[in-house]
Amino acid sequence: MNYDVDLFVIGGGSGGVRAARIAASHGARVAIAEEHRWGGTCVIRGCIPKKLMVYAAELGHALEDAAGYGWTVSGRFDWAEFIARKDQEITRLSGLYVSLLERNGVRVMAGRATLEDAHTVAVGDERLRAARILIATGGIPTRPAIPGGELAVTSNEAFHLPSLPRRVTLVGGGYIGLEFAGIFRGLGAEVTLVHHGQEVLRGFDDDLRHAVTTNLGKHGVSLRFGTELTAIERLPSGALKATCNTGAPLESDVIMFATGRTPATTGLGLDAAGVALGPRGELSVDAEGRTNVPHIFGVGDCTGGLALTPVAVRDGHALADRLFGKSPAPAAHDAHPTAVFCSPPAATAGLSEAAALARGHELDVYLANFKPLFHSLSGRDERIMMKLVVDRATDRVLGAHMVGRDAPEIIQTLAIAIGLGARKSDFDRTLALHPTSAEELVLMRTRRDNP
Repeated sequence: MNYDVDLFVIGGGSGGVRAARIAASHGARVAIAEEHRWGGTCVIRGCIPKKLMVYAAELGHALEDAAGYGWTVSGRFDWAEFIARKDQEITRLSGLYVSLLERNGVRVMAGRATLEDAHTVAVGDERLRAARILIATGGIPTRPAIPGGELAVTSNEAFHLPSLPRRVTLVGGGYIGLEFAGIFRGLGAEVTLVHHGQEVLRGFDDDLRHAVTTNLGKHGVSLRFGTELTAIERLPSGALKATCNTGAPLESDVIMFATGRTPATTGLGLDAAGVALGPRGELSVDAEGRTNVPHIFGVGDCTGGLALTPVAVRDGHALADRLFGKSPAPAAHDAHPTAVFCSPPAATAGLSEAAALARGHELDVYLANFKPLFHSLSGRDERIMMKLVVDRATDRVLGAHMVGRDAPEIIQTLAIAIGLGARKSDFDRTLALHPTSAEELVLMRTRRDNP
């Protein structure tokens, strides 16, 4: 059968772009379509703009901390100026994605792509026959179906608010909610975090979760646990009033839902191609990213797997290598690091204590909790938590968890050691770099009593 392309990629985010570029580098004829801006969630409305906002908020903290070091600093934050500079950088990065694709010989198509059958992709008025198809359409924010829910914003709109709100109600105890709580609080807003559960960051290590919650309160974020919004209404003043299932109503200028994301698979014509979806609308794929239709694949958030940009990039690269290169091995996700850029940040690599126990490991756990040297003069009431989860029989470090200044940078390097099978004794014989917070990782000697 004659095909127009060897691979058609639907979705111009991190996973799709990497797969298209690597496939083309192997000599495949590749086309890729994106209906919005190139770069996907991470570049346009996720990791990158969010981290720029985190930097802005951290500078606000730095101005406060400077007084303890003898500086007299006054500053005024200009939301409009920051948003303009942020948007300029996002536009630059989005353009780089297109340039990379074109330089590698990928045909770039702007428009919504849909499947008309298992091999035919339509983009506007054009039809292309593809030998293989990759779905990499990411996810979209969920919005609870409550009266007045349309008055709230999601992470998509939070990057483009016309002005910095004075009062913000954030709904959700996952990483997106916590990160925006730190952002808005650091920029000077009054922030209330509403969460239906009693703990934030479900799935993370319990000690990390406790440390993050404690620091949220110390940074001035008001916490409402065991609470759900039942309705939202706009008051004559223009403010929003949120009615809750428990406790007093909340009045704020902006209400933001950070209640999870849903795979973006609706309206792609997947049914016409015979592609099966899971209960949340996610692509059901095997370890190699293959759907029930052998020549149609999926990577990234639309598969319902780990919603991390590096995972999508790694999977997209590995898929292209398997299909058109000489590498049959699937991408490995063992000991993958991840971070929550809250205030202060949290990061983890490997297994949580609960996950290690569930896998049958007998554990030794090492835990440190201390005030960093930096805050001895700043006066900020903020502590660092570090934790190592160790298999007792083999002395192998199964997981590392940290909350505090520079946690993501430190945990990134620890992920290498954990992936290589480092033992606690390897940590113990490593010379400490003093004075740093990271030195505590090689100085912990006292095992925590197991519960």
